[in-house]
Amino acid sequence: MRMIFVNLPIKDVARSKAFFSGLGFSFNPEYSDESTLCMVVEQNIFVMLMHEDRFKGFLAGEVSDTAKGTEVLTCLSVSSRKEVDDTLARALELGGKSWLPVMDYGFMYGCSFQDPDGHVWELSYMEPQAPSA
Repeated sequence: MRMIFVNLPIKDVARSKAFFSGLGFSFNPEYSDESTLCMVVEQNIFVMLMHEDRFKGFLAGEVSDTAKGTEVLTCLSVSSRKEVDDTLARALELGGKSWLPVMDYGFMYGCSFQDPDGHVWELSYMEPQAPSA
């Protein structure tokens, strides 16, 4: 079985836990501690939110400054247009920032926002019968 772990630096563990809990995510306590949160996205998909000091231990360089550039776009699929809109609204209420305008291509609908540490998250809903290219 393959798994994916996305690793992101954070400045405040409690703030990140409150933000992502507010968006409905849970955390695996076996892989979380005072400097790291293991956020569960799906059965085999996790986001390791690590305090910058811990994150630096895995690097051969510097932590990216999200105020100056985007280091990654993390896109999650959702089950409906409503879930896109509702999650974006919740993210903004919880301290996230709007990133790009909502995109609507008819068969595909999505949004993007930045979490409190400036990481970009995208949400995308695609109609089950998307047109062929």
